[in-house]
Amino acid sequence: MIRRRTLLIAAAAACGGGRVAVAAARYEGPLFDAHLHYNDEAVGPHPLADVLGRMQRSGVRAIVANSRPNEGTRALASATAAARAAGVTVVPFVRLYRNRADYSGWFADESIHQMVLTELAAGTPAGPYRGLGEFHLYDSANAGGPVAVKLMKLARERELAVLAHVDDVAVDRLMAHAPGARLIWAHTGIGGAAPARVRELLQRHPTLLGELSYRPGLTDNGVLTPPWRALCTELPERFLIGSDTWINARWMQYEALMDEARAWLGGLPAPIARRIGWANGAALFGLPHR
Repeated sequence: MIRRRTLLIAAAAACGGGRVAVAAARYEGPLFDAHLHYNDEAVGPHPLADVLGRMQRSGVRAIVANSRPNEGTRALASATAAARAAGVTVVPFVRLYRNRADYSGWFADESIHQMVLTELAAGTPAGPYRGLGEFHLYDSANAGGPVAVKLMKLARERELAVLAHVDDVAVDRLMAHAPGARLIWAHTGIGGAAPARVRELLQRHPTLLGELSYRPGLTDNGVLTPPWRALCTELPERFLIGSDTWINARWMQYEALMDEARAWLGGLPAPIARRIGWANGAALFGLPHR
C-alpha cells in the first residue's frame, strides 16, 4: 500500500513537471441523481433490473426520474420492491414530451398543458408526481409562450419542482412568471454562462438550484476549476448532480459518470461534497438527508 501511494505521488510529480500533487479523496457518500431519463429507446436494452443495478453499484440512493413519454417514469415509480431492494427512491416528474416533435413547440401547445394536467391527476402507481420537466427552450423568447407561463404558475401553485434546460436569460423570464417556484436549472446553463452570471442568478432567485451534468468549465482533468470550486464553496446549498441519461450511451456510461462526480466532489470539504452530492436533493423532496 505504501509502495502504491509512493508510485502515485511519483507519477503525479512527473506529470506536473516536478511539482508533487496528491489527488483528493473521492466522495464516498450517497448520491442523489437529479437529472435522469428513462426514455422509450432505453427500455429494451436497459430493463429495470439493469438500470436499478447501475444505480445501486454507483451508490445512487435517489433519482429525479423523467422520460419521453411518461411511461418510463411510471415504470420506475411502479417498481417499488425492486427499487427498495436496490436502495433507490424514485422522485417522478411529468415530462412535457410525448415524442421528439414536442421538444420544439411545447411552450405554445395547449395539448401539452392538458396532458400535464391529466398526468398529475392520475399520478403514478407509487404516488404523486413531484415535478415537471425536463423541458427545453432553444430560444429564450419562448419562455413567454402561453403554456410555459401556465406551467410555471401551476408548478408554484402545486409546489412542484421544475427541471428546465434553458439559458440564463430564460431563467429570469421563467421565474418572473412564478416568483418563488422551485426551478432546477439543468446543466446550470449548458451554453456556458460564466460563474459570475450563475452567482448573480442564484442570488436573485432564492429557489433556483443548479444541476451540474454537462456543465462546461466545471472541471479540468477531473478536478473542479477554481471558479467553480469557489462558487460551490460559497453557495453549497444551491447545487445538485445528475447523469442526464438522454441517450442509451449515457446508460452504458452510468457508473463512470457517477465516478466522475465522486472524483470532483472529493475536491470539496466533506460537508459540502455531501450537500451537493446528496443532501440538497434529498431536502428538496423531503427525504432523510442528515
